[in-house]
Amino acid sequence: MPENQFQRMVFAFLTVLVTVHAYVFYSLYVVNGQTLMQITGADSVIHAIHQQGGVYMFGRMLPIWAVILVEFIFAYGLECVMGSPASFKLACKNFELGKTHPVIFESTVICATVGMMCPAMSFLAAWFYYPYYTGFHPATLLANWLKLVCFNFPFAFFSQLFFIQPLIRTVFRALFRK
Repeated sequence: MPENQFQRMVFAFLTVLVTVHAYVFYSLYVVNGQTLMQITGADSVIHAIHQQGGVYMFGRMLPIWAVILVEFIFAYGLECVMGSPASFKLACKNFELGKTHPVIFESTVICATVGMMCPAMSFLAAWFYYPYYTGFHPATLLANWLKLVCFNFPFAFFSQLFFIQPLIRTVFRALFRK
């Protein structure tokens, strides 16, 4: 897999690119879609989002592309600084890289990454999507964060382990053939 810093940055970029789109779709359509359609009376989620003027973020309505861009910037930064390096070190503490079967080692790295990135990104999302129109209270932030972790962790775990990472590894191998 990635052998140098440039390849690690490309791998993280590809992973975050797919992941952010998947999570925005999951959040808007699967978790909040029915509520959005009921509030606006629209017949589809995308129509509901357009009717309400975008997605509520930072105390205002933003278009979906802006939401994806903001989440991408924070997720990519967090993945490069914390997610990838820490998950690789954690996997190396438990398994020897050369002696462990690659599938087990890669699965360990994926699980460690999800275990760190999901709570971290859910915490950032709790700030991004906080209902500022009702005022601020730390208990509300904490409750929103825990709710987001509960919604996002199962999706993050299974989508990363069985869909996103196998896809990204296939694309990465095609880009960096020896």
